[in-house]
Amino acid sequence: MEDGVTRLEARVRGRVQGVGFRYFVLRQARALGLTGWVANEPDGSVRAVAEGATEAIDRLDDILRSGPPGAVVDEMSAVRMPGIGGFDGFSIRSGGHSGD
Repeated sequence: MEDGVTRLEARVRGRVQGVGFRYFVLRQARALGLTGWVANEPDGSVRAVAEGATEAIDRLDDILRSGPPGAVVDEMSAVRMPGIGGFDGFSIRSGGHSGD
């Protein structure tokens, strides 16, 4: 477990695929110094896992709740826990992956 690192696991539902949501999250997460990934899911949602400073995670939480122009976020569910490390940067993953 990484000391002082918070992990956010989130799922965003609404009009969130086909509107540049993943690339928006990628740019924002990198700018915030976060590590992790974002992916489209087969059910039409977007899933994100991020780790970093609590303040940066708070900001990403807000970003996920609003999304980029063109997106409509109907629901965002999120769980926070202590970070576990192991990510090398922040990336976009293909849907249907098994997790970390």
